[in-house]
Amino acid sequence: MKSRVYESAVLFNAALDDDTIKNLIARIKETITVNGGEILDTEDWGRKRLAYQVKRSKIGYYVIQRFSSLPDLIPKLERYYQLDENILRYLTIALSKDALEQIEIDKSQQSQLAEEVEEIIPVPLVEADEDEEENTVKEE
Repeated sequence: MKSRVYESAVLFNAALDDDTIKNLIARIKETITVNGGEILDTEDWGRKRLAYQVKRSKIGYYVIQRFSSLPDLIPKLERYYQLDENILRYLTIALSKDALEQIEIDKSQQSQLAEEVEEIIPVPLVEADEDEEENTVKEE
């Protein structure tokens, strides 16, 4: 079998504290690597308001992981997701070459945008003269 690139989006219960969520993410990474997968990228989106309630939760904690593995890892990973009561929802998809290219383009555009923002020089605030302040107080 040939190794493929997958993307797995996981929605955790946002009521958990940050340390517990970090441990859950680490266990998912461990599950992937122990079964022969390689983590390529992890996006931690954090807590977000949900469009509708999922298992009586209005807020969820999103994590997206991209990894390469053989297809036989996916049933094991999804079984782990099903058994963990702190995971509200999950979705694992195989990424096409076009999707991988688009992800790389988006990352390069994001880094360019970040560089442009750093280059912008902040405009200093102009302090009002004391005379102008007195005039505004008198007018009131």
